[in-house]
Amino acid sequence: MARDVSDTTPITSRAALISSFEAGCKSEAAQLHIGTEHEKIPFYDATHTPVPYQKNDERGGIQQLLEGMQAALGWEPILDRDFLIGLTDPKGGGALSLEPGGQFELSGAPLLDVHATSEELSVHFNALAAVANPLGIKFLDLGASPKWSRAETPIMPKQRYGIMSRYMPKVGAHGLDMMFRTATIQVNLDFTSEADMVEKLRVGLALQPVITALFANSPFLDGIPTGRLSQRSWIWRDTDADRTGMLPFAFEQGFGFEQYVDYALDVPMYFVKRGDIYHDVAGSNFRDLLAGHLPQLPGVQATLSDWANHLSTIFPEVRLKTYLEMRGADGGPRGHMTALPAIFAGLYYDRLALDEARQLTKNWSTEMREKLRQDAPIQALEAEIDQRKIRDIARDLLVIASNGLKRRAKFDKNGRDERIYLAPIEEIIDDGKTLAQKRLEDFNGPWRGSVDPAFVDCVLPI
Repeated sequence: MARDVSDTTPITSRAALISSFEAGCKSEAAQLHIGTEHEKIPFYDATHTPVPYQKNDERGGIQQLLEGMQAALGWEPILDRDFLIGLTDPKGGGALSLEPGGQFELSGAPLLDVHATSEELSVHFNALAAVANPLGIKFLDLGASPKWSRAETPIMPKQRYGIMSRYMPKVGAHGLDMMFRTATIQVNLDFTSEADMVEKLRVGLALQPVITALFANSPFLDGIPTGRLSQRSWIWRDTDADRTGMLPFAFEQGFGFEQYVDYALDVPMYFVKRGDIYHDVAGSNFRDLLAGHLPQLPGVQATLSDWANHLSTIFPEVRLKTYLEMRGADGGPRGHMTALPAIFAGLYYDRLALDEARQLTKNWSTEMREKLRQDAPIQALEAEIDQRKIRDIARDLLVIASNGLKRRAKFDKNGRDERIYLAPIEEIIDDGKTLAQKRLEDFNGPWRGSVDPAFVDCVLPI
């Protein structure tokens, strides 16, 4: 979750909100960018216990991790009151931030190709190794915390998370699990017009369950298998229906920026930030703030930062900002952090590939898409839609993406194009087993029914 915005430009009309999306359109001649985000779950290597925010005895905590990364990278601090809760690149690059349970997130810079994403990750992990290893901290490459209960999971000192924690139990059974015990990989992509946004949003929404299946990597919670291959995705299904899901209205005729604004206006708010204070307005309506009639803050006028921050609290499977966020993948190993942007760069930044992806999904109804979202976390590649298994659809999808990347012709210093980053997902399709299934095999085999070996075998190399 990136830094909250602080643009005090006042807004008083629905038209201004629509214009804020229109401002995201890149010209056809502009170079389109890729932004990759990933979360990872820290733990103490010696004890396999979670890392609190502040120093625990002689062991450094998340605060010390951030301070070390600040010294290593020279990035500027992000503060919540007096707490260091993130870093931002002063040159306009990426940011480091904390999820509610201490999940450590890199929000990558907007980059021109996946080769640059790979280089960005190398810089990040090299810096992280130099800081985390002396602190005895390592990071799981799973999409959900495999062992610790919510009570055992630390809480980060961010005001917005306190507000969310109080509100979540009112609107779903698993909102707190989502906040404190899951991790994801996301990719952000540009659009060139409203029509281009609509096509990419629809294709992305239809494909997110396929992505969930391919990247399934969270089969454990509370020390046992959950019966699902993507527990992270399953948790999202009962988090808060007002702000999650597959956005069926996006497939209706006439959908565009205006309709998404109306949807966002009806999503209940969490907070209004003024200065350093997050005011709890959970459940309130942004329309009231827009009119200056918010009951908790009478007379307070909405600003562009209020709108941007509100949009960041909406969590559909594909989220619209001034770009599109793909949100269906579990957290995973380094290869998955470049595979996801490679898939969508191949699909979205080549016109023929985008057309072919649309053809692949065009006959899927709202009911079919929703059922696939329900089945994918459990069955992964064996789930079916339109009488086809996800594994077969994914094979077609990877061919489309691969051909799109070939036509993009973005080469690294060794003359290789971006297709090299598809290899981990091609292996999953060929093998027919997700990472989650392989880790369940380990659980039932060499791990001897314990998740403790995951703290050795499911660790990001730093």
